[in-house]
Amino acid sequence: MTAGSRGDVAPYTGLGAGLVRAGHEVTLAAHAVFEPLVAGSGVRFRPLPVDPRAELHSARGRRLHDAHTGAGKLVRLASMARGAVDEMTAALVEVAREGEVLLVGGALGPLGYAIAEGLSVPALGLHLQPLHPTAEFPAPVLGTRSLGAVGNRLSGRAVMASVELMFHDAVRSLPRRYGLAGSRVRRARPVLHGYSELVVPRPRDWPAGLEVSGYWWPHETGRLPRELEDFLAAGPPPVFVGLGSATVPDPERVSGEIVAALRAAKVRGVVQKGWAGLAARGDDILTVDEVPHSLLFPRTAAVVHHAGAGTTGAVLRAGVPTVPVPVQFDAAFWASRLTALGTAPGAVPLRRLTAGTLAPALRRATRDPSHRVRARALADRLATEDGVAPVLAAVARLTS
Repeated sequence: MTAGSRGDVAPYTGLGAGLVRAGHEVTLAAHAVFEPLVAGSGVRFRPLPVDPRAELHSARGRRLHDAHTGAGKLVRLASMARGAVDEMTAALVEVAREGEVLLVGGALGPLGYAIAEGLSVPALGLHLQPLHPTAEFPAPVLGTRSLGAVGNRLSGRAVMASVELMFHDAVRSLPRRYGLAGSRVRRARPVLHGYSELVVPRPRDWPAGLEVSGYWWPHETGRLPRELEDFLAAGPPPVFVGLGSATVPDPERVSGEIVAALRAAKVRGVVQKGWAGLAARGDDILTVDEVPHSLLFPRTAAVVHHAGAGTTGAVLRAGVPTVPVPVQFDAAFWASRLTALGTAPGAVPLRRLTAGTLAPALRRATRDPSHRVRARALADRLATEDGVAPVLAAVARLTS
């Protein structure tokens, strides 16, 4: 069970497909708009109400851009989420009644665990970000500036408390509205994290039970559109620009700055429309809808993206240089990791995105060979990891 944007869902399609290949029956519970992502995977799908794209484009969603700090955005997100959680709870309880083990995405943690306890079934957390407190870095949704060991740990606890509060009413309603047993004792749940220790090493102060499994690559099918194939064949590798499920306050202005930056850097571009509604025209630039990242990214000169956890993993898997454009929440954290790993020359946050800031970053990403060398070397190492195997082992332990 998971909720949120495409990046909060896609990795679980590949993980689910791996569990199916190992002989398990798997159901993914996620927003109805994402049902096409499981096509051909063998994973069953149960739709949850709420359209996250519509929510982000609503008046409430657009107000996320009014906040200029991670804490401010988190407060606004919590306000948005409370109503959505109430709508989703009935569907989550219904599908959970059919399960022998609940695999709980980080976005639904407290509610998923409460449902599992109420049904007396084992649960395993599957997180795409390092959400638990640590002295080694601050809570990823609050920024990247270290607050010192004590401050870093406190920031993580504050975020965890905020998430618990977000689900408080829904959790309390479970016995009364759905007849589930009430929570008796709060206990730590085992959690596996779907990224590589090569990208974010496991914090040394994490307790036992919090482990890093390796990436869960999305299940992707299909081919690139003919128009895109023709564009790729007509010239040198282009730069891909896409903001995924992120929205922007002024799509027309952002699109114009992107086009100007691509041309100033003298590179061709593939611009993905995405939820932001980006658009660009010209012989040197092609606008596309959703395309399989695993097929396109390896054929690009560089990837400009919003630094969500899922797209960050896709870029690292492709072994190409990148320019992260963090928009909100944990994006600045992943952007900082890409920069530290040397696969990116630096980040260009959305609020500072202009042709004048993006073009120099594009020139560095595409012309400094060190970024591609580091990206390729890291991709080769990631290719040897199996993120599904630790999940299979954890499920076996829970059911033995």
